[in-house]
Amino acid sequence: MDALLLAELLGLGLVSGFLAGLLGIGGGMLMVPLLTALLSQRGVNADMSVKMAIATSMATIMFTSLSSVRAHHKRGAVRWDIVRHMAPGILVGGLAAGAGVFALIKGASLALVFAAFVGFSALQMLRDRKPAPSRQLPERAALVGVGSGIGLLSGLVGAGGGFVSVPFMAWCNVPIHNAVATSAALGFPIALANTFGYLLGGWDLEPTLPGAMGYLYLPALVVIALASVTMAPLGARAAHALDVKQLKRAFACLLFLLAGYMLYKGLIS
Repeated sequence: MDALLLAELLGLGLVSGFLAGLLGIGGGMLMVPLLTALLSQRGVNADMSVKMAIATSMATIMFTSLSSVRAHHKRGAVRWDIVRHMAPGILVGGLAAGAGVFALIKGASLALVFAAFVGFSALQMLRDRKPAPSRQLPERAALVGVGSGIGLLSGLVGAGGGFVSVPFMAWCNVPIHNAVATSAALGFPIALANTFGYLLGGWDLEPTLPGAMGYLYLPALVVIALASVTMAPLGARAAHALDVKQLKRAFACLLFLLAGYMLYKGLIS
């Protein structure tokens, strides 16, 4: 690995790790477009660069999530009852995405799905609408269904699900700090199921770069995971000390730019 790529991956890991702790996201919204660009610059074709970026991003979330949730759990912020109810559905949806649907969809289509998903997420962050006071979380069976949808969608776009699970929980009047912490805990089963699915789906693929294994680019996985794990606890600490509304708005603007880049990649592929 050349020094420039190492520096780029370290920076990406540090920023995504901090955001994982701060906003309850896995960092995929940031990692996927930038990893796609880095892989494309090194000769990986457009279809494969998008898929490798999504799979590698999701694999790093396993490590980031554990670091982030540990910090949130110490503060008693994780709603483990929600995690227990949603995790079975998440595992089913994640495996379906990683092992089946992911391999069947072209990289260009995945880029367009990612662009739409990120653009919608950014819009929701900017709107910051308040839920009806009487709304509560649905029953367990419905939470399993919601978890399946989050696991499937996360696997297709390489995100930890925070951009769906946090708004969903907030919409159901779960306090925002609890929603962020619980989303961080949900990131682990999401990443675990999808990563296992990616390994199954890409088992027979020829390596596109030294260190690649199917859809996973192992050097990027190691560097980003190490960097993000060090920063996630700092982000979690900041989440409990700051009013994150202004930061969310700034991050939403960044997401619009990244969505535009992935839209461009999808249209020219």
